[in-house]
This record gives sequence, C-alpha cells and structure tokens, in this order.
Amino acid sequence: MTHEIKQESGAKKFWRIVFGTMVGLFFSSIIVSILSFIFMVGIIAAVSSGSSSTVVEKNTVLKIKLDCDITERTADNPFDGMDLGAYSKSSIGLNDILKALKAAATDDNISGIYLNVYDVPAAFATVEEIRNAIIEFKESGKFVYAYSEGYSQRGYYLASAADKVFLHEKGEMEFRGLAMQVMFYKGLLDKLGVEMQVIRHGQFKSAVEPYILNKMSEANRLQMETLCNSLWETMSANLSASRNIALDSLNYFANNLIPQNAQAALKHGFVDGLLYSRDFEDTLRNLLDIAADKDINTISLSEYAKCCPAENTKGSDKIAILYAVGEIKDGKGSDEVIGSETLCKAIRKAYKDSDVKAIVLRVNSPGGSALASEIIWREIEAAKAAGKIVVTSMGDYAASGGYYISCNSDMIFAEPNTLTGSIGVFGMLPNVQNFLKDKLGITVDVVKSNAHADSYTGMRKLDAVETARMQTSVEECYATFTGRVAAGRGMTVEAVDEIGQGRVWTGKDALGLGLVDKLGHIDDAINAAAKMAKLTDYSIVTYPKQKTWYESFLDSDKDKVKMLQSELGDLYEPYAALRNVMDAKGLQARMPMEIIFE
Repeated sequence: MTHEIKQESGAKKFWRIVFGTMVGLFFSSIIVSILSFIFMVGIIAAVSSGSSSTVVEKNTVLKIKLDCDITERTADNPFDGMDLGAYSKSSIGLNDILKALKAAATDDNISGIYLNVYDVPAAFATVEEIRNAIIEFKESGKFVYAYSEGYSQRGYYLASAADKVFLHEKGEMEFRGLAMQVMFYKGLLDKLGVEMQVIRHGQFKSAVEPYILNKMSEANRLQMETLCNSLWETMSANLSASRNIALDSLNYFANNLIPQNAQAALKHGFVDGLLYSRDFEDTLRNLLDIAADKDINTISLSEYAKCCPAENTKGSDKIAILYAVGEIKDGKGSDEVIGSETLCKAIRKAYKDSDVKAIVLRVNSPGGSALASEIIWREIEAAKAAGKIVVTSMGDYAASGGYYISCNSDMIFAEPNTLTGSIGVFGMLPNVQNFLKDKLGITVDVVKSNAHADSYTGMRKLDAVETARMQTSVEECYATFTGRVAAGRGMTVEAVDEIGQGRVWTGKDALGLGLVDKLGHIDDAINAAAKMAKLTDYSIVTYPKQKTWYESFLDSDKDKVKMLQSELGDLYEPYAALRNVMDAKGLQARMPMEIIFE
C-alpha cells in the first residue's frame, strides 16, 4: 500500500504558525500575570505582617527626620520601608505626623524625641503645625533634642522648638530672612509670538502678571512685601521666644548673614552645643540613663504612626474631616486635585449620614475654577441646611477659590502663615496665531455662520465685542464671589471689596480683617466643631476616599509628573505654570502668583 504525502500550502503554514504564536503568547501572559499577582500578594502579606508586629520597647526615642514630601494625608503604600526604588515611600501625611506626636506624649514607652532635620519639604503653615505639635509634646515633660550636620532656615525654625539644639562642629546653618520670587514668562511668550489676552477684576489679581509683564506691578509689589514681612514677623517672633534672642538681634544677624559657621551659631545662641554625631548619641544615652556600650532604641515617625492608637474612636457620633487639597477643577478630582464632582459627592455622603454631627473642611488650595468653587460652596450650604456644623481648617493655602469654598463655614481657623484671601477673578486666553504662522509656518483659515462663531479658540485676537462679553462675565463672577463672602462673614459687599481686589493675606492679617475667626491648627478646628455640636464622645471619619496603592500605581498622570520633575528640575515650575494656563477652562479664582520661597 502506498501513502500519499500531502504538501502543506504556504498560506496554511503561515496562519498555523501565527495562530500558534498568538495562543502561546496568550497563555504565557496569563501565567505571568498569575505568578506576578501571587508574588505581589506575598510581598504585601509580608509587609502587612511586618508592620502589624511593630513593638515599641521601653525607653524608646521617636526619631523625626522629615526627609520626604509632606502631604495632607499619608498615601497607602504597602512597600513603605522596603528598598524597592520607585515603590518605596516618598511622602508622609501631616495627619500621621500630628497623630504620632500626640500619641507619643502619653506613651510610657516613648522617652523623648530626637529631631534630626536639615530641611523641611513643606510650606510655612505645615511647618508651623508640626512645630506647635512639638511644643505641645514638651508639655508631657519628655525631652526634645535636635541635632543635625547642618540646618536650612526652615529646618532650623522647626528645630528651634526643641529643648536643646545641637550642630555638628563643622556644620553650617542658614539665617538670612525670607524672600518671595515670582517668575515672569512674557519674554518667552514674546519670543514664541504668543499673546496673552487678559480680563480680570482686582488690582491685586496678579496671577496674570507673569504672562503680560516682565516684573511686578506696584500693587503686586506692595502685596508681596506685606506678605513677606508678615511671614517673617511670625517666624522671627517665634524664634525669639524659643531661643531667647532679641528681635533686633535676629534682624541684625539676618542682614549680616550671621552665623557664618558653627562656632558663630554657638556664640550667638542659635545652638546649645557643637557635637559630632557619636558625642550627641552619648548625650542621649545620658538622658535615657543607659550604658555607653548599649544601642539607643529608636523608632521612625512613619513606623510609630502605624502602630500608635488612633484618636477619637469612641461613640456613634462622628465628625467628618473633608480634605480639599490642590487646584480646584471641574469634574472628578484626586488626592492632589479638588474636583467639584468628587468633593461634592463626599460632602453629600457626610451630611446624609445621620451619625455625622459636624464637618471639618480641611482646605489646602490656591484656588482654580470659579464655577467649580461655586458648586462646592453650594454643597457646603446644603450641609448646613441639613443641620451640620461646618468648621474650616486652613493649611498652607486657602486662597481665591480655596477661600470661596471656606467662606460660608460656621467658623474658620488659619495658621498665622497661611496664605488666604485673594478674592478676585480673572480670565485669560492665549492668542497663538502669530506663533503658528511665524514660528511653525502654519496658517489657519475659517468659515463661519455668525460673526463670533470662532471666538475664544485662541487662533486669533479677541475683538471688542468678545472682550466686553468676557469682562461682563468676570464682573458678574466677582460680584457673586464678594456676595458669598459678605453673607458668610457677616460683612457688607463694599467691605469685602475693599480687602478683596485679588489681594492675598497671611492668616495673621486675615484675622484682623475678619476673613478668619481664629488662629489654630486642625485639632483646634476639630475641638471647636465638637464643642459647637455638643459632642464629648465621637469618632473621626475622613473623606474623600484615598486611592489605594494599586490605583496610585496605575495612575499614569502621577508618573508623568514625577518623571517631568526629575528631568526638568528647577525648570518644572515654569513648565507647570504655562501648562496650567493652557489647560485652564472658564473663569479662574486662584491665587495671584506662583511664589518661590527662599
């Protein structure tokens, strides 16, 4: 018998190979995904079991370094403390810092604090809250000792709250006063052929100035000088009280860049001793009454925050803390952006909960969309109509839109160095016609059914009718804004306009103007809310819900920002400022400058 061997056609062979490869890749990807998931679960389980077993031994020192970004809330990160590169912790929340300091004061196993801070990567109001918490910790009778190989000005300000401040024998410290810089982009825009078309209300509403001027206007310079001096007065007064150095002397030292070295720092009373790190550790051993050859038990701030007990967990009554952090935008938000849709949903969830008796609105925002701010303001009104007490706690910023969403609270707290106010509105539209034509060789032609059908596209200059329409919108929005503030603060619209005009104030100055009720931090706001709601036992709930580590891991926008910050360095700020202008939609109620603190 003979067998005929059939030859496989080329096309059939091709598709057999392709199909086989696709099937192989499909099943391989499933296997890899399953193995990756199992591996990830194993890591998370190991991390979780490790963190839950943290034990604070007797005679332990809480070591505070603050060498990472400080956010309002600690982000979920199961890889905290593990050397996994980008997955390792890059921030800690102010909420955990304050919780840890308060718990440590009453923890019999914590003997004191070792403050090892060169710089503090945070704005002044955040630094102030941490500094005040350290001062409150000292009331427990436990020690706070600071030691560093060098101090930045901000780092020294925090360290000055300690009982004793020590510096490395060859270390240096900065002390030169405060400077506030504004970067201007008009020259760049002129080179590119981009014209910024600006409509605003408020002589101090200078958010637009970097795009139309090469230096500060006289009104903005007055505003900046007032802010800078107010911040310095707070800082120098607190330094004078902590270090027992006269204010006149502090200003003399700053004007002459003293101290220039460690010996001068000791001579003029900035520090209490010059020590090498080993000598400082011996000083701690003496305080702890342990032998010279014994190790000092220390625990980091982040580790202690995970194992110390939470406060206010008693009672069915609740106080809801609503975090409003970042620029205000329409639609959905994130942990670092206030989206009107996201925040309003959280506010509704809080006031519809019958167990929630009071709301503390924690605002840390330079403002943003005027429409989104109005929408959030309206939801706060609904919360009050539902019988909820609403108290605002201002962080580093609660300016413009940030003040808009705060102004109808029953009580407002601010730090003395919070930047707030900025009651003003502006609209800005770039005209890129000449940029496209002269720089890129691109021209745009148009047909339209009506005279202004192509208005506000950025492809041509606004005409008189379009400019007038935009100015009317700005004036109407400003009238609404000042009316909201007047009603919320029990003032006349004329009085609000007088201190408005887009002008930014420090919390200390805002108190005297009636824009805030008291100076204090978030715990003060919570205590006030509890008192106003007549609560003694209550628990704390927080909104909006934070992203999980996995959701943050999949957040490509966040990764892009980190990559750009890493690649651009100091150039990232002007890039971000220009990007904000291009992305901004509608009228803006935002702080009138991008400030660089020095």
